Amino acid sequence: MDTEKIGQLISQLRKEKQLTQQQLAEALHITNKTISKWECGKGIPDITLWEPLAQLLGADILKLLQGNLSLNTIDTGNIRRLKIFVCPHCGNILTSTSTTTITCCGRSLTALTAMLNDTTHKPNVISIDGANYLTFTHTMTKEEYIYFVAYIYDDFIWLQRLYPEQEPAIQLPRLKRGGKLLVYCLNHGLFSYQHII
Repeated sequence: MDTEKIGQLISQLRKEKQLTQQQLAEALHITNKTISKWECGKGIPDITLWEPLAQLLGADILKLLQGNLSLNTIDTGNIRRLKIFVCPHCGNILTSTSTTTITCCGRSLTALTAMLNDTTHKPNVISIDGANYLTFTHTMTKEEYIYFVAYIYDDFIWLQRLYPEQEPAIQLPRLKRGGKLLVYCLNHGLFSYQHII
């Protein structure tokens, strides 16, 4: 653990938040001399202070401990590169269009990997009045059901949640053709279908 790097990072983040050493010290219920000591690389925060310090500075605890914030390259905004994350504990759905570290419920999440052209989860598509009605021959019990359906095109994403004991069907509004349809089954994972609509 490099105390100088940690101190420099604490100083940088404190200044970005436009906080003085005194203001940060008061928020943490410590002296400003302690903050000065950290920023000079003469020590590091006590274990009980890392979490409130990270919250005040708006940084990840692990990055503070490493003394380094690695910046991602600028996001080009291509929605087709969308990565989807689902928390296995609370079911939170998170997305990103570039490389990122996502945590939920205190655990790091990995992006879902889509399986291609699986017939078990493939929807039947019926076009009615310019909209697309998708039906699935999938069970919708509390133990196993389709969790969400997403349609991804170059410049937008449309995502709809489904729930247990709901009819396994959704209606998509009129969308651009040629996108990618994603179906996420709670038990079997993510499935991708190209040009289905």
